Amino acid sequence: MKTIITICMSICLFWANSLFAQQTITGKVLDGDTNDPLPGVNVMIEGTQEGVSTKTNGTFELKTSRTDFTLVFSFIGFETITKSVKGTTDLGTITMKPSLVYLSEQVVVSGTRRAEKITETPATIQVIDSRQINELPSFNAGELLSRVKGVEFVRSGVIGTGVNIRGFNSNFNAKNLQVNDGRFATLVATGLPFGPLSTNIKEDIDRVEVILGPNAALYGPNAHNGLVNTIMKDPRTSEGTTVALGAGNQNMFTGRLRHAQKINDKLAFRVSGEYTRGTEFEYADSVYITRTDNEGNAYRRGYEELELDNDFEFLRGNASMVYEVADNAELVATWGGSSSTYLAPTNVGRNQIKDWRINHYTLKFISDKWFAQAYLTTSKTDSTHSLDDRTKAYYAAIDAGVAEAEARGPMSYQTGALFIDDSRRFNAEIQHNNSIGDLDIVVGSQFQRDMANSHGTYLLDEDENDYITINQIGFYTQLDYKLGNGIKLTGAARGDYHQIYEFNFVPKGGIVKSFDNGAVRLTYSKGIAAPTILNMYGDLFSGLILGNAEGFTLADGSMVEPQRVEQIQTIEVGYKGKPSKKLFVDANAYYNMSKDFLSPVTVVGVTTQRGDTPIEEVQSGYGAYGGLVATYINFGQVDTYGFDLGINYALSNTLSLNFNYSYFDYSVDENNMENDFNNDGVVNKLDVLVNSPNNRAGFGLNYSGSKFFGTVFTRWVEEFDYFSSFQIAAKTQDLTYRGTPIVEDARSTDSWNYGPLGGFVNVDVSLGYRINEKFTVSGQVTNLFDAEIREFTASPFIGRLFNFEFKMNLPPIGSNKQY
Repeated sequence: MKTIITICMSICLFWANSLFAQQTITGKVLDGDTNDPLPGVNVMIEGTQEGVSTKTNGTFELKTSRTDFTLVFSFIGFETITKSVKGTTDLGTITMKPSLVYLSEQVVVSGTRRAEKITETPATIQVIDSRQINELPSFNAGELLSRVKGVEFVRSGVIGTGVNIRGFNSNFNAKNLQVNDGRFATLVATGLPFGPLSTNIKEDIDRVEVILGPNAALYGPNAHNGLVNTIMKDPRTSEGTTVALGAGNQNMFTGRLRHAQKINDKLAFRVSGEYTRGTEFEYADSVYITRTDNEGNAYRRGYEELELDNDFEFLRGNASMVYEVADNAELVATWGGSSSTYLAPTNVGRNQIKDWRINHYTLKFISDKWFAQAYLTTSKTDSTHSLDDRTKAYYAAIDAGVAEAEARGPMSYQTGALFIDDSRRFNAEIQHNNSIGDLDIVVGSQFQRDMANSHGTYLLDEDENDYITINQIGFYTQLDYKLGNGIKLTGAARGDYHQIYEFNFVPKGGIVKSFDNGAVRLTYSKGIAAPTILNMYGDLFSGLILGNAEGFTLADGSMVEPQRVEQIQTIEVGYKGKPSKKLFVDANAYYNMSKDFLSPVTVVGVTTQRGDTPIEEVQSGYGAYGGLVATYINFGQVDTYGFDLGINYALSNTLSLNFNYSYFDYSVDENNMENDFNNDGVVNKLDVLVNSPNNRAGFGLNYSGSKFFGTVFTRWVEEFDYFSSFQIAAKTQDLTYRGTPIVEDARSTDSWNYGPLGGFVNVDVSLGYRINEKFTVSGQVTNLFDAEIREFTASPFIGRLFNFEFKMNLPPIGSNKQY
């Protein structure tokens, strides 16, 4: 009993000291070349989320209860330095040297939800930094993902950019979680990343951290293959006004504005807005329709999509206010909104996205030990529709003798072409971090309530008042323990309870050995991907496609089991470091064990019940389909493996070379009929839709001087076959897909097979000039040699794109800075 009392008293004293004993650490940070003050330098206590940023005059003031720790000073474009603090309160002047090869010193937060050097985090993390974002002559920061090691970048048009990580891509990929400033940025019903629907404005983004592989232990379901975490700028360290105007071919125009200001020592705010428009590449995605001629003979031919609109338009806005409620504690209130119109590829064709509106409202509390947030995300569109299904409905109505106006109007939407979305999501999170000696602790909990409503257009809801509501809650913890000699152990675990899929346990563990200029690591992690509301409660094309949350009974009495979560387990080894002063190497190899894949839409046969409900009460088109249902099922087990290599070399402080290469492959037990997804008695590539090239590489030359800056980047993607539901891009082979032989440059049942994706070399070039500290001009050419590039199905060939940008930066209001 005495021992227990002693331990409890020690813990209480520890927490009391953490709460009440504080000291103030001060200093000033200068540019080592010019001796100018450096504003915005991150000053973090190593291994924690505790820290501040330097002010406009380079000074900082950090209040902390810690007495023996190390400060990490990091700033994009400069070598990171560390300072040991043992009783010293004034560190005096700290100088930081400019460098393009500072990668081993970057500080990240995505790997463990704590600030740490990128070499010491137990995950493969790539960073797109503020310098790269600022020097990109485009409104679309997503273009920079094409230069990231280990990322399978795809471009689906002028504005459509997306990523996949480590295989199993599709035209409806919800396995890579998108997080914007700690907020899940995914659609409620489909789970898809916002992508072009994002509310972010490029000038508001500080950096993007990309995790390769599962990180569900800390971020929850659907951080399955990877995570893209966008971190926004702090208005207190990014004061001033930025105006950007850009124009290019495809009728592209963009105008952006950002303003950030400190009102006083307690209060700061930022506001931003964007208007962008243009025209998509010319491309007609043929819709194949069976019709009857005058003699009653059936024939099938392709037609262009009905009333295709190639114009795109985006309107975005953000506002955020930061209020310091106490030393090392602040409240942050944020709003973001967007309205988007564009073309989006899908598994069955293309959707005409019409005025799709996203809004989010966030309130955060942030201190040195605590983080808490609550936010609401809403999604609304009234007239988005499937071009494929609308076109089919139109010609069916014409063949039935319906007048042109009616066939083109209401009749063309009756089979489910119209997608209305009126959904919302509420999230809440609380997290605490602390340290006990060499043990760092993070504990937290997340709650999510999805409320999806389609007004009965594509989900099994009935009207605008019938919300499909799904709750889930997760609890997570992570422990980091420093053994000494540069060795750190990491262990993390998450327990998740989903209203439909109940309890799942997700562990993670790793060991990192740090050296003077780098580190090696070994990690194990598990990821899960919960089926989306569309997978569970979808109702497409008058019930031909139905969600599978409850399972189906087939006409022969057999059962189609309800969906389960997908699972992946990953073992990974990696190295990050600087073998020499000018060389940075980042390499990793991994082995994934995946099971319970969630299939693409597949026909399961004639059904009599969905769960306990007769199918005729569920399927609105029962009279036409007679219970024939296509849905999503789990199947099989596949092992995948590969490695990624990144090399950066500084020719000077302003000129650098970078190279990246990735290899990916898979193995499957062809004798295990559980892997026979299409039930044809043979396990082959059409059962395991890897949809990834075996090899891809990139090479870049980057220059960033005081006046000129620019990049030449070359990307090679090996040719590969791709299958996604009705979409196919494959070379001719002795196989049949969905009842049709696979023949290149020919019709494939419902779409046209143009041949494999990839198989190209692409060169992008950009160049900019800083006229002075106020004005900058820049431009870029994407696909410089106008190579024939097709990166995605239901998408056009990507031609040459060029654009120019003018940017004006004004100092903060009241600043004495002169230009």
